[in-house]
Amino acid sequence: MRISTLLALVVVLLTGTGTSAVASASDDMSCHFLPMADSGANLQHAQSVGVLYSENTLNTLEYLEHYHSVALNGAKNAGLDPRISQAFVNSSDPKLAINWLMASLQKHFASVTVYDNLDAVVQAHPDVVVMLDTYNQLVSKRNNRVEARFIAKFYDANLQYIGQAEGLRAKDMPSVWVRGKAAPEIAAQINQQTELQVDALKQFDVSLKALVTQEDAGQMAVNQ
Repeated sequence: MRISTLLALVVVLLTGTGTSAVASASDDMSCHFLPMADSGANLQHAQSVGVLYSENTLNTLEYLEHYHSVALNGAKNAGLDPRISQAFVNSSDPKLAINWLMASLQKHFASVTVYDNLDAVVQAHPDVVVMLDTYNQLVSKRNNRVEARFIAKFYDANLQYIGQAEGLRAKDMPSVWVRGKAAPEIAAQINQQTELQVDALKQFDVSLKALVTQEDAGQMAVNQ
């Protein structure tokens, strides 16, 4: 497969996508509530959780959806090696991180509900409020840095800060746009984007488990 075919079918469209992702990285990483004072509340498995998406998360989802759409369109072209197109499709799945993060929260709490805005959360009055902040950067012609960052900030019912769980991975990859690279090599390199995201999500799982366990231990100490 000629590298020019890859460039024509995928890179040109992804260039604009990559630019939007870099712009969102400069935004405030997550919305936070004021005043931010440490809460005395503990996280417990029996609690109900209300989830809000930060502006950064909404921007990231939009970015991934666009990247994914481009990858799906590229996969329809017979001139693009299917191993490469599938690697782009898999690594840009907009649902991968969100579904994983929600499943992770559901393992630790009695109920987890996503709300559109803060007013809706306040009216629902869950035991715990979570501001979910995500950021992804994938490769493009102008960008070789791949990054995945997932943060869940926990607040009590009065919107006072409890703690946070996080997972972060970043890597500068060699350019996939070098002439002479074989299709399997390019596909394997693009697949590293998926692997990096999964590694960050696994790190998030460990961080969340440690946070809840720590809070459980604190509650037990108080009760003794």
